[in-house]
Amino acid sequence: MTAAPGRGELSDVTESCRIAVKAVPNAPRSAVAGWVGDTLKVKVHAPALEGRANEALCEFLAEELGLKTSAVSVLRGAKSRLKLVQVEGLSIGEARARLVAP
Repeated sequence: MTAAPGRGELSDVTESCRIAVKAVPNAPRSAVAGWVGDTLKVKVHAPALEGRANEALCEFLAEELGLKTSAVSVLRGAKSRLKLVQVEGLSIGEARARLVAP
């Protein structure tokens, strides 16, 4: 915790980042396919029905990043393959370093 400037109050300072993701549902297994410019391509095993692929994407990314599932959420693009994902607890540099294709 750090003091807020000029107020003497304490607040948590956590890093977060947003990642553009191209999701590919119905893959044989979930996997990071790699970076295409600033967009992360992720294959998701779950089908694109009733939000299952979004849930699987968040769970998979959280596991790959070493975070709790609640730290990863879809901000935009819930019904699209192109999504904007919010990651709490990591900077973009740390996230990029952890999300590499095998």
